[in-house]
Amino acid sequence: MLSKACTYGIRALVYITQKTEEGKRVGSKEIAEHTKVPEPFIAKILQQIKKVGLIESAKGPKGGFYMLEDQLNVTLYKIVETIDGDDLMTSCGLGFEHCSDEKPCPLHNHFKGIKADLNKMLIETTILDLAKGVEKGEAFLI
Repeated sequence: MLSKACTYGIRALVYITQKTEEGKRVGSKEIAEHTKVPEPFIAKILQQIKKVGLIESAKGPKGGFYMLEDQLNVTLYKIVETIDGDDLMTSCGLGFEHCSDEKPCPLHNHFKGIKADLNKMLIETTILDLAKGVEKGEAFLI
């Protein structure tokens, strides 16, 4: 469903959110270690996420990635859209270019409700929600 880059990006953002909540900044090496993602890959994803303003970074000995208060409430929808585009939310389940309610593919009506539920979850869930789940021990990051 989600690309490897997207799942890695979400892992990294959960970790950055946790560290931001602790008042810390974190480097890509530490993020890679704690999320089990290759550092060159995570660095590339983080630059993409930073470019659209979902995270901040600072250089120097006390530098690293962090989030501002409003960035902590970024939705999973925005993250997925940033990394993977909106194909997950808008594309045909069988990959047809011209699939719609008027001209559905064989899977369309079965997949429609699932896509609606997925969209709802992505829109209603923030990266802070995920980080809090990890913090409470309700979920794990690695």
